[in-house]
Amino acid sequence: MIINNTSQVTSLDTVQLRRIADGIRAGEGWDALAEEIQCSNGAELMVETCRSLGLEWLETDDIQIAPEAIEGFPLKLIHRFEIFPLERDGHVLKLAVTNPFDFNAVDTVSTSIECEVVPVVADSAIVGRLIKKYLGVGAETVDGLVAAQRQQFGDVEMLEDLDLDGSEDAEMAQQASVVRLVNEILSEAIENRASDIHIEAQESGIKIRYRIDGVLQKQPTPPEMNQFQAAIVSRLKIMAKLNIAEKRVPQDGRIKLRVLGREVDIRVSIIPMLHGEGVVMRVLDKENLKFSLRGIGMSEEVYENFQKLIRLPHGIVLVTGPTGSGKTTTLYSALAEIKSEDTKIVTTEDPIEYQLEGINQIQVQSKVGLTFAACLRAILRHDPDVVLVGEIRDLETAENATQASLTGHLVFSTLHTNDSAGAFMRLSDMGVEPFLVASTVEGVMAQRLVRRLCPDCREAYRPDPADLPEDFPMEKFLETDGWLYQPKGCESCRGTGYRGRMGIYELLVANDEIRELANQGAASIEIKKAAVRSGMSTLRVDGWLKAIDGITTIQEVLRVTKAD
Repeated sequence: MIINNTSQVTSLDTVQLRRIADGIRAGEGWDALAEEIQCSNGAELMVETCRSLGLEWLETDDIQIAPEAIEGFPLKLIHRFEIFPLERDGHVLKLAVTNPFDFNAVDTVSTSIECEVVPVVADSAIVGRLIKKYLGVGAETVDGLVAAQRQQFGDVEMLEDLDLDGSEDAEMAQQASVVRLVNEILSEAIENRASDIHIEAQESGIKIRYRIDGVLQKQPTPPEMNQFQAAIVSRLKIMAKLNIAEKRVPQDGRIKLRVLGREVDIRVSIIPMLHGEGVVMRVLDKENLKFSLRGIGMSEEVYENFQKLIRLPHGIVLVTGPTGSGKTTTLYSALAEIKSEDTKIVTTEDPIEYQLEGINQIQVQSKVGLTFAACLRAILRHDPDVVLVGEIRDLETAENATQASLTGHLVFSTLHTNDSAGAFMRLSDMGVEPFLVASTVEGVMAQRLVRRLCPDCREAYRPDPADLPEDFPMEKFLETDGWLYQPKGCESCRGTGYRGRMGIYELLVANDEIRELANQGAASIEIKKAAVRSGMSTLRVDGWLKAIDGITTIQEVLRVTKAD
């Protein structure tokens, strides 16, 4: 526990302390008071106040709190007085308080748990993070609102009107406690850069997980939250304009919000499961999106070659990789690079993830026959220069894309293959004639996402060469004096050691040798060998180079790639 001692001389006089006490009780912030009392900032004023009162102060929430300090502590007092138990030693409890003059809080806690209370002053943000860290997402809402039913709904604002049917489920979902709880789940996820929110119904109760930087992280939830499970799902259905009464079939919807001042789109998928309905929400944060090929991790060589591909007058450019590997981001970044007033770009997507200014986007509607293939046929009558097809899934779409490229259009699309060379065989397997595949495919980009090391806490280390993978490029590694980096964990990365993600890439540019092999229906391994001979770096090699540069780790590269 990082708590500073306060044995220094008193620096504030009685008049100043009285003014601070009145200001804090009236809800004035430390920063506002600091300006009035001519202190440099709120943090310094808090420290000087603690010194004057002979109190300790808490500098950070990066501390370990023993379970016995929290066990049996009344949750309603935590939220009523904005306090948190830090350490318990027999009949003495150290208590974090945001208001050093709130003697009522200290007396109430002392009476409730029959313990001597020693106050430790902390900023309200630190206390808030301690509550979420040790009591879980929704802890504040569950206990505080069940007790007080406060009407303040936080930092989440709906951008569309809600349709309420007056049913019992709808009434329950509109209770202030449920609204606040759902809002806190959403705002917490967005604040922590989560790409997906998983709300799962388990036999033991509700389970909430956020996917952050591609890895699911379980969020602690208080037991009292289980009683809100059905109400949470109902609230989300109302927000996504879904049928609140239908609980037997899957439903998909969309929510438009303004969260923490940012516009956010959330795709909602609800599926009935054994113990209740499961919810997965894809978070599309418009404010954090900057589609730029420079910013997604391409090496200079890959960037230059890809720039040439996306500026060709016709042909097919494919991006391959598994679900969630960043294919859409790469394609959108390519479109952002080439869009202009003299170029007409039309896309057909399922679903449209992001709305792009200056680009015409079509949402696939399979139920009414508006498939990728049907869209593509219609698009060609709109005189496009560039066409993006969200995914080539079947022969009809593949043939239409091929014909579009042969008639003078540049076509971007995605495929699900393990590497770039596999795209040629995949199209042939769908039924496209090999000679058409060979003549139309100009390039294939395979990619994966790896987590970036947190720049604030990454640690340099010198590995034992015997522990490195067999295909690790030792010559390149030794040029850096044999140092690599590993994750450590700090407050800015939530203790994971990683912050953000980047792509690793394998760009195959079709040449005469590769076209001849594709025309002959050669195996993917033969096409890959030819591409490597012509200078292509594989996914694995690109990953190793980024690990050597200290951007990611060997473990991340091993997680998403296999040996060549």
